[in-house]
Amino acid sequence: MSAAGIPAPRVGPRVQALGDALAVLGAQRLDQLAGAYFVVEPDALHDAASTAREQGFDLLLDVFGIDWLTYPQHRGPRFSVTYHVHSIDANERCWLRVHVDDEVALPTVTDLWPAAGFMEREVYDLYGIAFVGHPDLRKLVTPEDFEGHPLRKDFPIGESPTLFNDGRFLDPAAFRAGMIGISSGRTGWVGGARRGVTSNAIAPVDDDSPAKGGSPAKGGSPAKSGGDA
Repeated sequence: MSAAGIPAPRVGPRVQALGDALAVLGAQRLDQLAGAYFVVEPDALHDAASTAREQGFDLLLDVFGIDWLTYPQHRGPRFSVTYHVHSIDANERCWLRVHVDDEVALPTVTDLWPAAGFMEREVYDLYGIAFVGHPDLRKLVTPEDFEGHPLRKDFPIGESPTLFNDGRFLDPAAFRAGMIGISSGRTGWVGGARRGVTSNAIAPVDDDSPAKGGSPAKGGSPAKSGGDA
């Protein structure tokens, strides 16, 4: 059992060797049910990641952020970024974690694991944490004209229509109605595209088309209601 009462994880020899190497960089080891976490300082992150790569952790499974704003027991910087790494031939995994304050950038690890490109973009988009040296740091999930970072704990929660590139929009109330079968349509049409986006126009669906619950096309069958789709 660990000091916190959590059963000690099964740590293989490769993770143990990595822990010994990271100790030189001042890493702190935390044992969780899933396995071993190694917490490093932001200025030591790239060296720690490089060490993990050299030790045979050749697969980066995930990069994700955490906002500790509403966690009463958390102490330290507001955000954490965690790197889930895996050694394919040894079949061992562990996590590297770094704590950062708002507006503090981290070094990219795309030079070590190219897959980090999309993962770091997602963290940048949803948490606002930048990565220095990233070859293409831009939004991944939200529209370019969307303001704010949705996974921050202080992001205002509410409902707003979603406008797609092709001019369709999704209204929250209409979407819920379609999901429970009150209406057959789940999206509307406004034409054009979001501000700053060039889109290939797609013709709107006519009100009497099968997709809108009208008469079926020649040789077709009546469209199902939204709740049955």
